[in-house]
Amino acid sequence: EVKRFMTHQKRGEQWRELLADKDCDYDEHEEIALSTLEPLIALPSSPGTAVPVRQGKGEKVYQSVIGSSANPGYRDFAIVAQMMKGKQAKDHISFDINPASRQVLENLTRNGHLEALICSGGRIHQAGCNGCIGMGQAPAIGKPSLRTVPRNFRGRSGTKEDSVYLCSPETAAAAAITGEITDPRDLEMDYPKIEEPKEWIIDTAQVIGPPPSGVGIQLEKGNNIVELPHFATLPKALHGPVLIKLGDNVSTDDIMPAGARILPFRSNIPAISQFVFDQVDNTYPERAKKYQKSGHFIVGGENYGQGSSREHAALAPRYLGVRAVLAKSFARIHRANLSNFGIVPLIFQNPQDWERIVQGDQLSFPNIHEELQKGKEVTVENVTQGYDFIATHNMSSREIESIFAGGLIGCFRKKNGK
Repeated sequence: EVKRFMTHQKRGEQWRELLADKDCDYDEHEEIALSTLEPLIALPSSPGTAVPVRQGKGEKVYQSVIGSSANPGYRDFAIVAQMMKGKQAKDHISFDINPASRQVLENLTRNGHLEALICSGGRIHQAGCNGCIGMGQAPAIGKPSLRTVPRNFRGRSGTKEDSVYLCSPETAAAAAITGEITDPRDLEMDYPKIEEPKEWIIDTAQVIGPPPSGVGIQLEKGNNIVELPHFATLPKALHGPVLIKLGDNVSTDDIMPAGARILPFRSNIPAISQFVFDQVDNTYPERAKKYQKSGHFIVGGENYGQGSSREHAALAPRYLGVRAVLAKSFARIHRANLSNFGIVPLIFQNPQDWERIVQGDQLSFPNIHEELQKGKEVTVENVTQGYDFIATHNMSSREIESIFAGGLIGCFRKKNGK
């Protein structure tokens, strides 16, 4: 697939084959019986609530959104166009089409698929994230919206009381046709056969490339673009309060919301940090200012940091002074982002210790630097309540090196002698 894609992009000569080692061992083997698979749909408001589409059959739908960073390819839109050809989306449905890129849109146009989408009642939007993160296309309160996007956490769509389902392009198209959640296999039509263009339109006329050497480039920055802050290295010990205690499945949307109100500040860390935990506890940023230099801690439950791999969900808390997060478990990508910005991700060795901690407790990690260097256990003192407990970590030696340097950028600076 990678070779095919790069060939279409006229970059076939850059493709390199990557193979597993000969006779390698795998930790897990997974077998999937393809004959047992059926269309799934994730219920509001988590990607983890997937059930067969047939279980939601008949639920009235008010919006069908096609396109995002999930299901972004030519085929995903062409399938929908073929299903909708000669048909009309139901009158009560907002049928929104978000082309994943200008290139996809150009190729859909040349091959007649865009016309089919428009004639069926589709509203064509500019290429971009759009409704996936609440930048337009906000659904009506409590009205089911089917979307081919990667996340459906509460409020992410731009409507706090939303009802967003995640599904395939085929299921979203079926809902547009019938006006309700429908298993696309129940439609009286053959599965569309899509042939990709033999020759892709690759228009790079508006792409300004750098000089070959890349030397001497001057970046022009407006007043809204602020340099990344330099973060301090990890001291021998950490002391500070628990400024917020959270439960299970805290998402990166909970930590750092998206949407049109906040995204303009992505290049301004001091400004965007004022929205950390905005939908959970909007007093947090102001309370954190007092401990921005001395440091403070976050306590979370299971699966802390689930959802989009949003760097700002680690970067902004670090700017506010977070030095460690104690949780029962972490979402993999967010855990990596924490260490990349110098925040220590620690796991309760005994999950019951989560129960004992109270927001506001003063914690101390008296030997954290030495203990991270030597092993997998870190001693934590609850100074307020007068007891100790053990936290563990599963960081690699490279991640620990990053923590010691104050983050990955600090690591690079150190290696380059800056």
